Amino acid sequence: MHHRILDEYTKHYGSPTYTVEHYEVNLVVKLASNHLDGRAMLRIRALEDLNEIPLNLNGLKIIKATCQGRKVSVSKKHHRVVISTPSRIKAGDHIELNLRYGGNPSVDNGQWGEVGWEELTDGILVSGQPVGASTWFPCNDHPSHKSSYRFEVSTDAGYRVVANGDLISHSRSASRNTWVYEQREPMATYLATLQIGRYIEIAFDRGHHLLAYSVPGNDLPVRGAFAKQSQMAEIFERKFGPYPFENYKIVVVDDELEIPLEAQGMSIFGRNHLSLEWEAQRLIAHEFAHQWFGNSLTPSRWKDIWLNEGFACFSEWVYSEHAGVMPIEQRARAAWEKLKSLPQDLQIGDPGPKDMFDDRVYKRGALTLYALLTALGEKAFYEMLRDWTASYQHSSVDTKKFTKHLKKHASGVDVDQILQSWLTDLELPGFPA
Repeated sequence: MHHRILDEYTKHYGSPTYTVEHYEVNLVVKLASNHLDGRAMLRIRALEDLNEIPLNLNGLKIIKATCQGRKVSVSKKHHRVVISTPSRIKAGDHIELNLRYGGNPSVDNGQWGEVGWEELTDGILVSGQPVGASTWFPCNDHPSHKSSYRFEVSTDAGYRVVANGDLISHSRSASRNTWVYEQREPMATYLATLQIGRYIEIAFDRGHHLLAYSVPGNDLPVRGAFAKQSQMAEIFERKFGPYPFENYKIVVVDDELEIPLEAQGMSIFGRNHLSLEWEAQRLIAHEFAHQWFGNSLTPSRWKDIWLNEGFACFSEWVYSEHAGVMPIEQRARAAWEKLKSLPQDLQIGDPGPKDMFDDRVYKRGALTLYALLTALGEKAFYEMLRDWTASYQHSSVDTKKFTKHLKKHASGVDVDQILQSWLTDLELPGFPA
């Protein structure tokens, strides 16, 4: 069977033939040898008739597979692991897949640099975007598929496991600790994460269910750097609508990170991000904004990445203005000036896989929203945004849906023209007056 490509940006990842409604991932992680013993249960719904299930799993081996309780064969095809089903599955049917797997997980080093399971100086970090999920659990790795999850992770005593969702239980034995998390709101695979370190919880004002984790001795710097978090939450809730998850977790690893990492309901920072300087605060605002734009509203294709990054970058400016740092217009103008000096050869609404994380997608995506803000006026614009996050909460979005949504809120504004000039045309439009 020829595997249909689900997304030209991540050709070998994801399958349109089925969706996973629920993942249960059970891991035993031995830190010294970086060894993982895994069991995964996937509750699958067939989207068409099928007799095999292509999965993504990188660098780990499936030891045993059962489908509907019957042992089934596993083969490797190109970049996928393919599980045969005992009999033909009809579209709409549900099946349960149980997999035992293991090995020494590592990062996947592809065209987006190193993604996935990474060893820290003392612990583990997972960066999922865009295709890192398959380095630690077998999955249908594409953002158009959103599922609920249960993670049960056992690891060395003295370490804390932080994963997405609510902490359901924590138990200790002599040599090991087991942590169980449940992520009930639908989540894309790239937003699933696992962080393991000698972390302790840092007490914050309990507003907005903020939880922070870092190594001992980091309390003051962490509390200092995130002192503005509750003000940020107030501004974003006022502008974008209610925070979409149960809680917000911040993990500060004891290493330097090039950039912070986004995950659902949480963000991961390096110790180099602990500062009240704008550069660090901008990143803190950016990652937090992704909870609305990217995590709750997830693009159904990677080409619409501007719906994540443009919105999160625009959110930095919103925070900047409302926290009294610098007006939005000044931020927008600085971004526009910078773009003016760079090559104008990138289509923001479809940048191609190589350039999907190019800074121009972020800045020009944000300017698209700034152009809409100037065209609609503040009141209508933020009403439109709040309705956008409410209408598509915990689901999938694309530029077409956004265009249609805009037209509902922007009578008398040539929405198509604005989006065409900012997202499709290569040449940078004039600064929105």
